[in-house]
Amino acid sequence: MIERPVMIVTGAARGIGAAIARAAAADYDLVLNHVTPGDHVGSLADELRAAGATVLVQRADVGDETSVVEMFRACDEHFGRLDVLVNNAGIAGGYGSIDTVSSSMLAGLWAVNVTGAFICAREAVSRLATDRGGAGGSIVNVSSRAAVLGGAGEWVHYAASKGALDTMTIGLARELATVGIRVNGVRPGLIESDFHDHAPPGRLERMAPTVPMARSGHPDEVAGAVLWLASAEASYVTGTFIDVSGGR
Repeated sequence: MIERPVMIVTGAARGIGAAIARAAAADYDLVLNHVTPGDHVGSLADELRAAGATVLVQRADVGDETSVVEMFRACDEHFGRLDVLVNNAGIAGGYGSIDTVSSSMLAGLWAVNVTGAFICAREAVSRLATDRGGAGGSIVNVSSRAAVLGGAGEWVHYAASKGALDTMTIGLARELATVGIRVNGVRPGLIESDFHDHAPPGRLERMAPTVPMARSGHPDEVAGAVLWLASAEASYVTGTFIDVSGGR
């Protein structure tokens, strides 16, 4: 029996993370990371098992280094291998202009969106790098078009955290290119998810006319880009971003 590759998806319980996991289930065994008790990750895991994937559900706050290390150890024990890390977990960190931003807000935002992504990448690299006995692999960071557009009046703080993730993507792609690890990013735009619950009601409808395609996107459309970057079809692609934003 051919051993299936293993993918860790952080923030997999809903939205884009759940869509990535569903898209991956046909070809990968999965570690589904989540943080909130009582979310729907259990039913998602059952759905993916029915689709043929072996699934490990791992509760871990990616903003906590100890939790991240334990998640990767659990992957080692359960699967004995790792092939792909999808750094998808992220938080909005509140909504509003600069006068609403506090140091505590920024600390929580950075812990998940930046520090958490770095620690997850560090743990993945220690397992994937060919100069450390690994077989190589792929890291895909889920960023945001806000990193480029800036999020003025709403999410400058969030946009800045995703800008940091983009810089990390470029730097790690170059650092790891000779040890078998590709690092790429996907920048979703206006996507239908509960992210917009942090904004005043009706944001999706208000913003849709600003998108050249005149509509919001679906998480499945983001998942397709993530899976392509993770796949062998993208074997000569690293340090690259795919914008899934309808042209915005």
